[in-house]
Amino acid sequence: MPEPNKPRDETGVHPDDKEFVLSRTFDAPRDLVWKAWTEPKRLMEWWGPKGFKMKVAKLDLKPRGTFLYAMNAPDGSEIWGRFVFREIKAPERLEFINSFSNERGEITRHPMREKWPLETLSIIEFAEHGGKTTVTVRWIPINATSEERKTFADNHASMNQGWGGTMDQLTAYLGKAQA
Repeated sequence: MPEPNKPRDETGVHPDDKEFVLSRTFDAPRDLVWKAWTEPKRLMEWWGPKGFKMKVAKLDLKPRGTFLYAMNAPDGSEIWGRFVFREIKAPERLEFINSFSNERGEITRHPMREKWPLETLSIIEFAEHGGKTTVTVRWIPINATSEERKTFADNHASMNQGWGGTMDQLTAYLGKAQA
């Protein structure tokens, strides 16, 4: 629930929050990197932290469309998540609300961090230069309580590790992928 007397912009972002930002440059053309982020079969090859395997991917790539996915964790547990797309500007930008979910796409709590924000805003930018593509991830909680916002802020180091592993998997995928 939003805190009273704290202004928010139309995205639901709290003005005091510091976004998490990570960039990685890939030795691949932007069109291929874009496809890796927007085609279900390709996403299933690399999406998620190291050691996780995606087993379900349903993607409706349009504003207000969803990406619903399930991953098996290394311990055998199943984790569901979803994106709800806000903006799609091929091949430059994806903007979506990211949440943990159940198999029906209903928002749930983080399976290991009870105070994690229910929703985060993800902005993914793709910039090509000299046949290589830099992907910049911007991530910030939205419509979060102060406790959820603090949990997000306190976990930037963990996010570096998780997103770093995901980007490592994307690097490996792009090394063998074909346009």
